[in-house]
Amino acid sequence: MLRLGVTGGIGSGKSTVCEIFKKLGVPVYNADQRSKFLVSNNLELQSELILHFGENAFLNGEYNRKYIADIVFNDASKLDLLNSIIHPYVLKDWDVFCSKYQNLPYIVKEAAIMLETDSRNSIDKVALVYASVEIRIERVMKRDLLDRNSILARIEKQMPESEKLKLADFIIYNDGSISLIEQVLKLHHDLLESN
Repeated sequence: MLRLGVTGGIGSGKSTVCEIFKKLGVPVYNADQRSKFLVSNNLELQSELILHFGENAFLNGEYNRKYIADIVFNDASKLDLLNSIIHPYVLKDWDVFCSKYQNLPYIVKEAAIMLETDSRNSIDKVALVYASVEIRIERVMKRDLLDRNSILARIEKQMPESEKLKLADFIIYNDGSISLIEQVLKLHHDLLESN
């Protein structure tokens, strides 16, 4: 079974691409959703977060996302710490997901941060969903109702697209120039044939 990672910058269209894979019957693991689930439900992980970020990390049993965000987005070392706490739990969860689908030709892992972390070691191939910065900003402004500067600040915290392009095995262009569905279908068929 091949493990395909799907990644891309904010607003690139990772989730749209992964929805197409799901419609093709390919199991998709969404690392961001699963990390939120684990933070809310894994007591051991919650204890570690409280140990490093204090009792305010959780309010009335709920993860205090704003409190943590205010800490980590102003301090790169705290963001690294947060990731180093959560990622091992997500990687274990991903291993469990993989073990359920050993008989399939391939499965997909969707993650915003993949090439920048140990997560890269848990997949076999990487598909980068690519769109220009301007297109991505426009999408995120509509989707999240954020201003341009907030989105640019997030983009600047991510690995530059030029670096991601060098590291990707496949590139899926999501800028309207080529059919997204056709690109995903071609990749799907290529992956089925290679197994």
